[in-house]
Amino acid sequence: MKIDRAGYPFIGGALVPAALAAASKRPVLATSFALLGGFFAYFFRDPDRQVPREPGLVVSPADGKVMIAGSTDGRWAPPGDWKQITIFLSPVDVHMNRTPVEGRVTRIEYRPGKFLPAYDQGSNDNELNELWIDSHGRTVVVRQVVGLLARRIVCRVVEGQELARGERIGLMKFGSRMDVFLPPDAALSVGVGEHVVAGETVLARLGSESAR
Repeated sequence: MKIDRAGYPFIGGALVPAALAAASKRPVLATSFALLGGFFAYFFRDPDRQVPREPGLVVSPADGKVMIAGSTDGRWAPPGDWKQITIFLSPVDVHMNRTPVEGRVTRIEYRPGKFLPAYDQGSNDNELNELWIDSHGRTVVVRQVVGLLARRIVCRVVEGQELARGERIGLMKFGSRMDVFLPPDAALSVGVGEHVVAGETVLARLGSESAR
């Protein structure tokens, strides 16, 4: 399985002292650092995914548990009318993020903020990165939000870039949340409490206007 390059400094930072501890015959310390390096390798894993190709589908941008699925209550949404799906990523979930729809990135907005737990109501004030995507004339917003442990957002796309559905767009380091905001006529396919898989789980279907 591939490991994302963002994990190399963390893995190396654990394995180097593990090797030094082993060389100095300190097995407990060596084992501890080796296990930490193994966790970092596991955290930054980047498995391939089978992305469904049927037109109009919205796939999950992240692995994790669905916290919100339905009409937004306005706390976390951009201005306008939306349906919202929010996914919480635990530290053991795959943290590679993918675009839920194909289309062109029309706007990227980064906002510094706090580092509250990603499942907390106050996490709307957390550091976040927001991508606006024009998918066949419909606007879909994808938001990367850091959490208590996540301290950095990695975004690997730029404004104007054309994306394929399920394409990798970046990651968040060590526990986080992803929000997806869809047009109000989108038909949701998931509910609160379900576990979803990035690039594979169908979150919703866009209305017929998406084909215009």
